[in-house]
Amino acid sequence: MKISSHNEWDPLRSVLVGTATGANWPSHDPVYQREMSKSSWTETSTPAGPVPQHIIDEANQELDHLSLTLHQLGVEVWRPTDRNFVEKQGMYNHSPRDRLLVAGSTIVDTAMLYPSRDQEIECLQEIVDSAELVLHMPRDQEFVLDAANVCRMNDDWLYLVSQSGNVAALEWLRDNFPEKNIEACEFYSGVHIDSTIVPLEEGLVLLNGTRVNEENVPKCLKDWDRIYLNDCVARDFYQYPYASKWIGMNMLVVRPGLVIVDSIQETLITILRNKGIHTIPMPLTHSRTLGGGFHCTTLDLHREK
Repeated sequence: MKISSHNEWDPLRSVLVGTATGANWPSHDPVYQREMSKSSWTETSTPAGPVPQHIIDEANQELDHLSLTLHQLGVEVWRPTDRNFVEKQGMYNHSPRDRLLVAGSTIVDTAMLYPSRDQEIECLQEIVDSAELVLHMPRDQEFVLDAANVCRMNDDWLYLVSQSGNVAALEWLRDNFPEKNIEACEFYSGVHIDSTIVPLEEGLVLLNGTRVNEENVPKCLKDWDRIYLNDCVARDFYQYPYASKWIGMNMLVVRPGLVIVDSIQETLITILRNKGIHTIPMPLTHSRTLGGGFHCTTLDLHREK
């Protein structure tokens, strides 16, 4: 297995696709309980305990279809090993993008917001062992980083300062990757950058127009062609929305000019096609329930430069 990925758009050669098997809402994780109590959603209670089996089955069917589609496109597909997260008081393998940061041939083992998610690395050991270098972010120095707070654009990285990515972790990355220009962004108080900024190819980026504007657009994107998306279709969810409707702009770039996108985002698909971007529309029915779109549920292992 080759680990080599420097940005979000080079031709994808090898990828990890998540799974919903064994998914669990970690009721014994105090950080999870604390953060979920801050939610503005009050119509239903915070989810706790095993994810219903029908949600797991439906999500896995769609993730298997995603895997098959990528395989047919010539991409080598890897999957996490299964784990009983209910028994282990963990969360899931649904969104590997959150867990590991791939920086060229290096993998960063991040200090995730929820301690219960640290164990997910045990399901990815073959991938971790394939990296030339593994950097472990310390867990005992108040670093907080979900890897999905980082958007990689070769020598430029964007870092979302958020609930799941603090300034201490930002400085740790700067110390360990001095060759990178890591620009801090503070667009909104939520988590993860991939529902706000989606590089489609070198020089073309999709931006969440409700969070990013011409005043706060990152410096490294000033010379890029910018597409502002001002709304997207809200997917239904089961009982509790673990992600906002903006998970709908969370997409996977297979190669420049080809992306996998949520099939209900018809306006977005039209915008992309008008920009010369071919789309593969696919459903991801439980993206809001489980908190992961096509970018979240995958992790680039090898993109060919």
